[in-house]
Parts: sequence; C-alpha cells; structure tokens
Amino acid sequence: MNKPSKARIRQSFERAAPTYDSAADIQRRICTQLAAGLPDIAPTRLLDAGCGTGHAQADLQARFPNAHAIALDLSPAMLSRVAAPCCRIAGDLENLPLADASLDLYWSSLAVQWCDLATALREARRTLRPAGLVALSSLGPATFHELRHAFADVDDYRHTLSFHSADELRKIAVQLGFAKASTIKSTKTAHYPDFKTLLRAVKAIGANQLGDGRRTSLMSRASFQRAEAAYEQLRTPGGLPLSYDVIYLYAQK
Repeated sequence: MNKPSKARIRQSFERAAPTYDSAADIQRRICTQLAAGLPDIAPTRLLDAGCGTGHAQADLQARFPNAHAIALDLSPAMLSRVAAPCCRIAGDLENLPLADASLDLYWSSLAVQWCDLATALREARRTLRPAGLVALSSLGPATFHELRHAFADVDDYRHTLSFHSADELRKIAVQLGFAKASTIKSTKTAHYPDFKTLLRAVKAIGANQLGDGRRTSLMSRASFQRAEAAYEQLRTPGGLPLSYDVIYLYAQK
C-alpha cells in the first residue's frame, strides 16, 4: 500500500504535537478499548510503539506498575510531551532500536497504519520474548469514508490513506509466525459543526499525509464548496460525521 514518506509523516506529527491532545478524543477512546481487551498478563518490559504524546503510558503503568516502560515515536516533538516517567526513544516501528526477545508486551495504538504492516509486525515479533503479546489498534478500509464521498465528484486525487482489512491484518500476523492472532472491529465516529472544522481536526492530529496521488496545489474555492455541499448531505443531528473503522489485534508469539 502506498504510504507517505517517513520524512513527511515525521514532519506532520512534529507540527501536530502542540494541538494533538486537544483534538484526540477518538484516539483516547480507542486506547481505552484496546486496554480493555488485554488478557491477564504481568509484563516486566513493555513498549508503547508510536506513543504520540503518551496518553497510554499512564494507564499502562497503572496497570503494570512493576514493568519497565518504553515510549517510542518517530516524532521527537511528540515524545517531548510524554509526561509519564519512562524511557523515551525516537525511533521507527519498521526498524526498532531494541534487542531481540527483549519485550513481554508490544503495545501500539493507531500507529502501524503509517507503516508497512508486515515489516512492523515482523519487528514486533523479533523483539518479543516467547509467549510475548502484541496488542495494537489500526484503521480499516472504511475509515474517513465520508471524506471520499465528499470529494468523489470533485477531483481524482487521493483524500484518504488505504488501510488493511481485519482479515488481512490477522493473516499477516499468522504468516509471520504468531501462534495466536485475533481481531475485533468497532466504529468510532466524531462529529463536527462544519466542514472547515472537520478538516482542521484531521490536521490537528497529524492525519493529513496521503503519499502519492494527493493534491499538491491549493484547492479552488469552487472545488471546496462542491466538497462541502456533498459532505453536508451526510449531516446528522450531532453534526458532520467522521468515522474511524477501528481494528484491534491481539497476537501471541
């Protein structure tokens, strides 16, 4: 799947670091649901891979107070906002700067969708000890389908990333040698008062990088108004909806 370059992803999240927490309600809700699915384990060393501003760290450390916690993110600006006491590492999920068999829990919420999934999961498996656990959330193909609807008759540019399905995610984990792999799906929907606010919210969480096929010039006022009018067709009593097709994967080495 075509992904933005690592440099563009890092740049996007560097810029989003100051606004991320104020716009990340859905992301926090997804973290909570991912944690709810954890089995009864007692890791001695855990990794929060793609930790962002570290929202999950406080919960993970409260749940596993005796574990050595590592927070890793591609963006140093995001890492600088992690408040929980932990080891902070600027690094890439596709090339983890960690030793083989050094982790009991690999946790990652809404980060692997920016990566080559097989490479990221291969690195997760490499760094896990025997019987170690992967717990991650990612995004499925229906994510931001409202944006695709809005721009369908406006232009031929890409306006959302491509995402793996739950079956694809599970199959990749099994092919890489995870002994047990299961997925759970859910939909989370945010609502916004208008189209401009919705687009600003997407930018505020750093989710506006699209890779090849994206628009590289400014959108004309007429194109914006056509997309806005199409999105208005989806308005609900709560406002303009933006859906996250969420996939939770739990896989044991």
